[in-house]
Amino acid sequence: MNIKWRNKMEIKELKLHANNIRKNILTEVYSANSGHPGGSLSGADILTEIYFEQMDINKENIDSIDRDRFVLSKGHASPLLYGTLKEKGLLDDDLTTFRKINSNLQGHPNMNEVAGVDMSTGSLGQGISCAVGMAIVNKHIDKNTHRIYCLLGDGECEEGQVWEACMAAAHYKLDNLCAVLDYNHLQIDGNIDDVISPEPFASKFESFGWNVLDVNGHDFYELRNAFEQAKQVKDKPTMIIAHTIKGKGVSYMENNYAWHGAAPNQEQYEQAMKELGGLE
Repeated sequence: MNIKWRNKMEIKELKLHANNIRKNILTEVYSANSGHPGGSLSGADILTEIYFEQMDINKENIDSIDRDRFVLSKGHASPLLYGTLKEKGLLDDDLTTFRKINSNLQGHPNMNEVAGVDMSTGSLGQGISCAVGMAIVNKHIDKNTHRIYCLLGDGECEEGQVWEACMAAAHYKLDNLCAVLDYNHLQIDGNIDDVISPEPFASKFESFGWNVLDVNGHDFYELRNAFEQAKQVKDKPTMIIAHTIKGKGVSYMENNYAWHGAAPNQEQYEQAMKELGGLE
């Protein structure tokens, strides 16, 4: 399948949204002097595609379960989720309160405090498990057509719970579940291959009964193609392996695992925001 109905204006608008989300991420982490910018920046294009083109979420239905839902399984990338909700116009909270005492915008997303957060996440592996549970209810109990989206980290896939969830998703034929692997190759301690390599991803997910698609996670053409293909698959969940760059958009953060969980100082923040000042 090749989606040809995307025009240059659509691409320009999506890039603008993604760029603004990256600015939001940096503002959050800088304001808190803590957080996880690297893996948040790598997922900005993916969440732009999900929230601005795939999910049927808006201000009117944000508090309803009668819509598509998203689970951020790599919950430490909360600046990405908050930044996306803000750009979508669904979040009223001030992003500069991120990780501050009494702020709703805590380091891991809390569904009880922030409208639009569909699952509280933090412990790696639990988010995809919850997404599987949501998809089971949607398909086999409520019997509705809403879809469940989930974003996983590549280092997160070292958790055994991820694979237990994948087995369950295939067993229950959850074709309403579409997960995305933010494959930026880096985790807190370095390259995932040097820590505990979870490769080969594609053949593993396939052997667990998933439909697997491989894309450039920063290419909106490829992302839309993949999500549309996933909708056509029957009786299997889909895993989109999205090849990304950790720290994408900020020169000194790109492909540098030191920015997994570090905040920029004022000079670094200003440089990053300057680099994100316009579209290519």
